[in-house]
Amino acid sequence: MKITVWLTEGTWPDCVDAARDLAEAGDAEITLLVVREQSDEDRRSKGFGSLMGRGPHKRMADEMESLTQQAAETMLSEAERRLGLPATTSLETGLTERVVTAAAQHVDYLIVGRDGDRSRLGPHSLGKHTRFVIDHAPCRVLVIWPGTAPDIGSIPPPPPDR
Repeated sequence: MKITVWLTEGTWPDCVDAARDLAEAGDAEITLLVVREQSDEDRRSKGFGSLMGRGPHKRMADEMESLTQQAAETMLSEAERRLGLPATTSLETGLTERVVTAAAQHVDYLIVGRDGDRSRLGPHSLGKHTRFVIDHAPCRVLVIWPGTAPDIGSIPPPPPDR
């Protein structure tokens, strides 16, 4: 069984725990995936660096780039340690939803965390990238509530005409 776990801030520990539970059912090849949204050049030309202009401010943009790289590498390292099983790690850059969907092409399970509104059940509990991935992934998708799921009472009442 092949499992890819999409790691994002705030959801990755519960996703890793779910992968470990799923892997206990048999032999599993696990990939831990982190996606950085933009390439270095895009970040400089369209993002933070372009706000700062040229010259010494480029150094600040480079430092931001380095910090995000370090944060991604740290998340992968901590996830691998938490998993406690052999795993491949992958740090990719690109359009997040496209990279994750492509990574799901040859796996049996993709594990993702709910990254939207966690105060109530419903479609807003998914961020835009996660919604895209769930709608387009060519495999089984296991959607994880980070922490404790809200009570069933958080579902809005049905419309009055029903």
